[in-house]
Amino acid sequence: MRRLPLLLIAALLVAGCTTLVSQHYDSRFGPADPGRFDHPQYSDGNISYRRDIQPLLNNRCVVCHACYDGPCQLKLGSWEGVTRGASKAVVYDASRLFAAEPTRLFVDAERPSEWRNKGFFPVLNEQDQSPANNLAASTLFRLLKLKETAPEINRNSFDHLDFSLSREQTCVAGDQIDRYEAKNPEGGMPFGLPPIKPAEMQTLSLWLEQGAPFDGREPLPEHIQRLVQDWETFFNGDSNKSRLFARYAYEHLFLAHLFFDEISTGGPYFQLVRSTTPPGQPIQVIATSRPVDDPKVARFYYRLQEHQETIVDKTHMPYALNTARMARWRSLFLDAPYEVSELPGYSKNELANPFRTFGELPVNARYRFMLDEAEYTVMGFIKGPVCRGQTALNVIDDQFWVFFSHPSDASAAALGDFLSKEEDLLRLPTGSVNTGILKPWLEYGKLERKYLAAKSAEMLRQIESPAKLNLDMIWDGDGKNPNAALTIFRNFDNATVIKGLVGERPKTAWVITYPLLERIHYLLVANYDVFGSLGLQLNSRIYMDYLRMEGEFNFLVLLPEASRKTVRDYWYRRASESTREMVYGDPAILPVETGITYKTQDPRRELLQLLRQRVQPALNTSYELTTVNDLSLRHSLQELAKVNGEALEWIPELSVIAVESPTEPTRYFTLLVNRGHYNISHLLTEEKELLPAEDTLTVVPGVIGSYPNAFYRMHDKEINGFARSLSALRSEKDYTALADRYAMRRTDAKFWEFSDALHESLARSNALGTAILDYNRLENR
Repeated sequence: MRRLPLLLIAALLVAGCTTLVSQHYDSRFGPADPGRFDHPQYSDGNISYRRDIQPLLNNRCVVCHACYDGPCQLKLGSWEGVTRGASKAVVYDASRLFAAEPTRLFVDAERPSEWRNKGFFPVLNEQDQSPANNLAASTLFRLLKLKETAPEINRNSFDHLDFSLSREQTCVAGDQIDRYEAKNPEGGMPFGLPPIKPAEMQTLSLWLEQGAPFDGREPLPEHIQRLVQDWETFFNGDSNKSRLFARYAYEHLFLAHLFFDEISTGGPYFQLVRSTTPPGQPIQVIATSRPVDDPKVARFYYRLQEHQETIVDKTHMPYALNTARMARWRSLFLDAPYEVSELPGYSKNELANPFRTFGELPVNARYRFMLDEAEYTVMGFIKGPVCRGQTALNVIDDQFWVFFSHPSDASAAALGDFLSKEEDLLRLPTGSVNTGILKPWLEYGKLERKYLAAKSAEMLRQIESPAKLNLDMIWDGDGKNPNAALTIFRNFDNATVIKGLVGERPKTAWVITYPLLERIHYLLVANYDVFGSLGLQLNSRIYMDYLRMEGEFNFLVLLPEASRKTVRDYWYRRASESTREMVYGDPAILPVETGITYKTQDPRRELLQLLRQRVQPALNTSYELTTVNDLSLRHSLQELAKVNGEALEWIPELSVIAVESPTEPTRYFTLLVNRGHYNISHLLTEEKELLPAEDTLTVVPGVIGSYPNAFYRMHDKEINGFARSLSALRSEKDYTALADRYAMRRTDAKFWEFSDALHESLARSNALGTAILDYNRLENR
C-alpha cells in the first residue's frame, strides 16, 4: 500500500518541475552531499542489487551505456558506475590538440565524491534522503519516467531524432532535467527505444526509493582464490628473467578477461594490473595512462583483479589461464637458456620500441606467445581502447583473411640479430606526446621505406633459391591451433575478427610476421591512449597504413613475380604511384620468383585457395554455412549470400536475422556487407573511393560483431523472398518497404522481447565468447 502514494508524489513532483526551472536543487531537495554514496548503504534483503537491479540494467541500459562511448560517459554495468554518474566531457574528441585527463572507472578515482571533483554529476539523488526525493531528484528515474509518460512511439515519431554516433551530446545535470523534459518529451530513456516494462519500472523505483542500496560483491570461492595466488606468484618472480617476462605478458594481456578454464568457462574474469601492493594485500592499482608508462615506484607487483563490470561484447576478450598455459610460458621464457643482464626502463625510446625493450627475450618465444592466441592478439586492435574509430579503421578493407609466417626456430637467431641491428627503424609513434602531424608523417614514412629495404635485403640473404619461397613459410597452426587463420570484417567505424576463413575469397589478404604483429600491437593497443591528442589519432592512422601495406607485401611475394604489381595495382586503383610503390616496388621489391607452382590464370585467387589448404587441418569452420544441418535452409542462406553489387548500397553494414521455424528454436544469422573500394589509402576521402558495384554480402551462422545496425525477423520459408527483395533494392523507398515487412525496428513494441530472446540464445550457444551487444548503432529506418 505504501508504494502508490510515493509514486504518486514523485509523479506530481515530476509534473510540477517545469514551473520551478529557476529554483536550485538545494532549495527543493536540500543541500547536495557529494559523499552520499562513498560508503554504500546495504540492502535490507527486500531488494538485491546483484539479483534484481544489475540484470535489469544489463538488458535495458548497458546495451547503450558501456565502454568509453556510453553517452555522457554514463556506465551502468556496475553499482560503482551508476553512483559515479555522468559527464559532459567527450572522450572521443577529434579536435583535441592535447591529451585529456583520463576518466577510467575503477582506475582514475575510487569514490563518487572524487568523481564530482573531476566534473561528473550524479544520476541518483545526493540531496536530502527521503523516498520521494530519491525519485524526484534522480535524473535516472526522471528520464525513465519521461519515456513511460511519452506518447506511443512509432517509426515516424523518431524521424527528427539523431541516432548517429557523432550527434551532439545532451548530458542533463541537476535541475537541467526540468528544461530537458519540457523541450524533449520524446527524449526519455531508453533513448529511441520502447519504455522498460511496468514491472521493471516498479522494481527500479523501489530500489531508488530505498536510496539505491548495494549488497556488495560475493567473495571469491577459496579454490579460485588459490588459483589467483598461484598465478600472482608466477607473475612476480624475483629474477631479471621472470621480471622481464612478466612485463612482456602484462603489456600484452592488460586488456584480457582472464579466466580459469579448468574451473569454469563463464568467469569469473580477471584483469592483470600493476599494483603498489604485493600478493596477499588489497590491490592498489597504479593508474598510468598506458601499460607502457613508468609506474614511478621502485617495486611494484602484477596482480589479478576481479573484473567488476557487466561483460559487454565490444570489450570482451576472454583468455584462458590453466596448467598447460603456465607450463608453456615457463618453457618459452623461464627455463630457456638465455640471460637478462639488465632490466629496461621506461624512457621515451623504450616506449617507442618494444624490440629494444624486450630484446633479451627470445624472439620465437615472443612470437609464439602472440601466435598461441592470435585471435585475442588481433582482437586487441579491434576491441581495445578504440570503442569507435572510423578514422583508424578506414585503413583496412571490409573483409580480408589473415595468415601468419611460420615461427622458425632455425631462423630465430638471424631474426633476432636483424631486429637488434635495425631496431631504430622500427620505432613507433609513442602516444600522448604526439602533437605534430606533417613532420611525424614524413619521418615515419622515411623510416618505413628504410626498414622495407633492409627487410628485403635480409629476405634475399635467407632465400637462397625460389624453392624456399613457398607455403612452408606460412604457419599451419601446428596442425591443431585454429588461430592459424583469421577473418576480419570492417563495419565502417568498428570491426570484427573471428577464427576461420569466412565468406567468399576476399580481394586482399595479409601475411603477418613477428615484427609486424608486435608493431601493430604496440601502435594500436599498448601505446595507444584513448584520451590522447589529435596528433596521436592521425599518426596512428598514418603509421597503420604502412603496416597494412607490409602485410599485403608479404602476401604478394608468394605470387609469381610477373603478377605481383598487377595484383597490387588492382588493390590500389586510383592511388598514386608513390602509394603503390610503398606496397610493392622500390625499395620494398623482392626480385625472387616464388617456389609455388601455379596452374591457373588467376594466381591471386589460387593462392588464397592454397593457403586455405595449408591451414585446413587446424581451420575453424563453425562460421561457415556448411554447418547448417537443415539443407533447405542452408541452400536459401547460400543464395542470399550471392546477392551483390549496387543493391547492397541500401542496407546497413551489419544486420542480424532471426529465422523462425514451426519445428525448431529461433536461429540467428549475421549479414555483413563488404563495401567495395577503389583503394583504402585516403585518410579523409573514403566516400569518393567507394565502389558499390563490387559490394558483396557474407552470411554467417550465429551472431558476430558487437554493434548491429538492424534486426530482421522472418520464417525460414521467407528467406528466398527476402533475398529477392534485397537484390531489387534501388532506393531508400525500396528499403523502407523491405524493412516494413522484415525489420524488427527499434520502435517496435516487441523490441525488448526480441532483444531478450537474442541475448538468451547467445548465452546458451557460447557462454564464453558472447556478451551483451551494443545498440548505439541501431538505425531508425
